[in-house]
Amino acid sequence: MSEQLSLAQLRQEYSKHELDIHMIHKNPVDQFSIWFKEAIEAQVPEPNAFTLSTVGQDGYPSGRVLLLKEIFQHTFVFYTNYRSHKAVELEKSPKASMTFLWLELQRQIRIKGDVSKIERNISETYFQSRPKESQLGAWVSPQSEVIPDRLYLDKKYVDLEKEYKNTDVLPLPDFWGGYVLRPVEIEFWQGRTGRLHDRMRYRQSGNEWIIERLAP
Repeated sequence: MSEQLSLAQLRQEYSKHELDIHMIHKNPVDQFSIWFKEAIEAQVPEPNAFTLSTVGQDGYPSGRVLLLKEIFQHTFVFYTNYRSHKAVELEKSPKASMTFLWLELQRQIRIKGDVSKIERNISETYFQSRPKESQLGAWVSPQSEVIPDRLYLDKKYVDLEKEYKNTDVLPLPDFWGGYVLRPVEIEFWQGRTGRLHDRMRYRQSGNEWIIERLAP
């Protein structure tokens, strides 16, 4: 019998960077952009991947990994199916959080904010810039619905591919588009030795951002 894995023994020391209030930008979205650029330069895999957390009517939180597609006027933009579970939850409670984890830099960013749909023309421009396979996939998938089997999707895909074989641009589905998350609070976490990590929280107060250090 193999030795049982002890999760309590899995440890990683954090000592690559530090974070001080005198080192950071006064605006948290600008600070996010600085860290994001450093994540790209460090070749972090999928640096724009984040966990989007929403809350359903049953009171349970739901999390799933998405990709950030743009930072626009100090908001964060992502796209999805407007009939998906996340979209239904956002329709009922248009508040969410985003969590980025970049282990290679020993960093985490938590963003809390209000969510709203973006203009349809912006969604259309982005949708039609995607690879044709992704456009077809968006049309084919009734996201979050129960389906009989994989063949159900494959058949719909082949049929739609034939219908649009002479073009690389599909129309934007009515049920697909983008959201913007407008932050009200952003926390930057930098791993440090001895588990005494650096945590800097930006909290919106009117038109200003209050910066506070939190205990790890």
